[in-house]
Amino acid sequence: MLDEEGKEVLGNRGYKYFGAAKDLPGVRELFEQEPPPPPRKTRAELMKDVDADYYGYRDDNDGNLVQLEREEEKEAILEVVQEWKKGKQGDITDNLEPEEEIDFESLLSDKPLYTAHVDVPSQEDIKEALLQKRKKELLSKYVGDAEEL
Repeated sequence: MLDEEGKEVLGNRGYKYFGAAKDLPGVRELFEQEPPPPPRKTRAELMKDVDADYYGYRDDNDGNLVQLEREEEKEAILEVVQEWKKGKQGDITDNLEPEEEIDFESLLSDKPLYTAHVDVPSQEDIKEALLQKRKKELLSKYVGDAEEL
């Protein structure tokens, strides 16, 4: 609706259809507003209800779990004891290869356990190599290609 000056009247929200015109198929959709999408939850809101129960840290407080663990522990202990008794009586045959005997005397001696196949350079050798490298760098920087000299 417009007033005498041609401006829209306040409060009519641009509504230009009256009476039966409001029921026309295309007009009805114009006035139906889409409901706003539900606001997305932030990460903080999602993590607000996550606590130790979610990760299973308080499962030990359950009496049933403790009882089940005790039963399993008893069974495991019985199995180990039976295997030990069989081994003690010699019923178990050992199919494993015999272990290599360890010479403890050689381990305790001052000799090195292995010999190096590569000679380790001395401090003087390292200093000499660094000096040669530095000379090459300086020559190539100030004279040109140091390889030609």
